[in-house]
Amino acid sequence: MNFYNEAKSLLKVNIREYGMYIALFVIMLTFSIMTDGLFMSSRNISNLLDMTGYTAVLAVGMTLVIVIRHIDLSVGFAAGFMGAIAAIMLSDWGVPVYITIPVILVLGIVIGMFNGVLVASIGIPAFVSSLAAMLIFRGALLLVTEKTGTIIVKNEHFNALGNGFIPSLGEVGGLSVLSLILGLVVIALYIYFEFANRRNKLKYEFEVVSGGIFAVKLVFVSAIIAYITWIIAGYNGFSWTVVIMLAVVVIYHFLTTKTVLGRHIYAVGSNPEAAHLSGISVKKITYIVFGSMGMLSALSGILYTARLQSATTTAGTLFELDAIAAAYVGGVSAAGGVGKVTGSIIGAIVMASLTSGMNLLGVGISYQYMIRGGVLAAAVIFDVMTRKKRA
Repeated sequence: MNFYNEAKSLLKVNIREYGMYIALFVIMLTFSIMTDGLFMSSRNISNLLDMTGYTAVLAVGMTLVIVIRHIDLSVGFAAGFMGAIAAIMLSDWGVPVYITIPVILVLGIVIGMFNGVLVASIGIPAFVSSLAAMLIFRGALLLVTEKTGTIIVKNEHFNALGNGFIPSLGEVGGLSVLSLILGLVVIALYIYFEFANRRNKLKYEFEVVSGGIFAVKLVFVSAIIAYITWIIAGYNGFSWTVVIMLAVVVIYHFLTTKTVLGRHIYAVGSNPEAAHLSGISVKKITYIVFGSMGMLSALSGILYTARLQSATTTAGTLFELDAIAAAYVGGVSAAGGVGKVTGSIIGAIVMASLTSGMNLLGVGISYQYMIRGGVLAAAVIFDVMTRKKRA
């Protein structure tokens, strides 16, 4: 009974964090039943995660932007524009892929920093400055693609980022060996960091959950990772898009939870005035967050261009709305100061799962937009209600 009461109390206190995982589980279970298991097939899950990749990368950056109480509407067409520049460098200029990608990422940082300067130094509201940037990048994308409309990319190494898979190294029972190993490594790292975090909290006499709840959490999450790995390993294994997405999540999760920079970002988001008085440079944090957003926009553009194997005039359309939706569904607070990058990935997968499941069921595009809009509204309502209860 004590175990049940503790679990109930833990869920109630952390409903914002756990709610999205429960929602994802319910969505996947529902669509799996309604499609007779087709939704959870290896091919569909692999395609779903690949489809999520470029949106999830944007959602990570957008989460930090919203955490510091700003917004960036330019990321969609910025991604499309930088993807087009990458296509031009590869196809028209013959620049090697190992030079093209770093150059585009640096260009993304410069573009993001420019937005940061407008917001932090000049004082233009982020909504207005990013809206202006969105229009500029929309025009720039049309300008660089106006001759052909579509820029074909024939570089195999570049296109592999959006369509390729990691080497198999053989198969066991029809499953990719390297993908299975990668899944085991992820589980091992998860368990290690959970134990390290628990030991650190106990060292400083912070409150931790009981051993039973902790064990259940480890087993549950490890089982989910193992199941997803098993599904993906049955169809070509992990794609490079998923590997890149996981790398971005790991890096940003570490930066936001284990570094001084991460603590400063959340301090600025919680109370900019108090952060400034405590010695934190709010301008510097704003520059860094917008620069990071620009770099992730560039990475998103690279992944999208590689997936299509071309740059088009419509690339980046509504990307920013998908990223914002993923961030909010993933638990970021509209009031700032609250949100995790891991949550934004779950939010992106939730939105992609809705789209994939409705496509499999043959739901009309008009209803799809309305349902996704309803889910986003529900996420924000949930955020507002939980903040009122805490207050």
